Amino acid sequence: MNKPNKPIMILMADDDPDDRLLTQDAFEECRLSNDLRFVEDGEELMDYLHHKGKYADVSVSPRPGLILLDLNMPRKDGREALGEIKADPELRSIPIVVLTTSNAETDILKSYDLGVNSFIVKPVTFEELVEVVKTLGKYWFQIVELPL
Repeated sequence: MNKPNKPIMILMADDDPDDRLLTQDAFEECRLSNDLRFVEDGEELMDYLHHKGKYADVSVSPRPGLILLDLNMPRKDGREALGEIKADPELRSIPIVVLTTSNAETDILKSYDLGVNSFIVKPVTFEELVEVVKTLGKYWFQIVELPL
């Protein structure tokens, strides 16, 4: 396998500051060296991906190698953002993992219909989140070949 020398950047779209902090702590606990960045809703996610507003400078806002996406966010929810990303020829190759509190069958089916790569229900405890992050790290950064 031909892995890039520099770890890929991960962009997490989640409106809950506690979830963002816990995820960052879990990445540190797992010693993942990936650059983890955050946006707070689907509008901000799309601005980041299209380099609009405060994300206009591509050197400061590089293309993510993986998106962690919450479904339930204000302004534009994750379902809408997912549909837009996967419909855009420039963005559709970015892998997206839904990480949300919803375990509704309709959300799972709709997410896969829209092209999500994985769907994970957010764990309840920090220890469970660390296990999810370890698994994500192993799968997405050691096993899978990602587009550069």
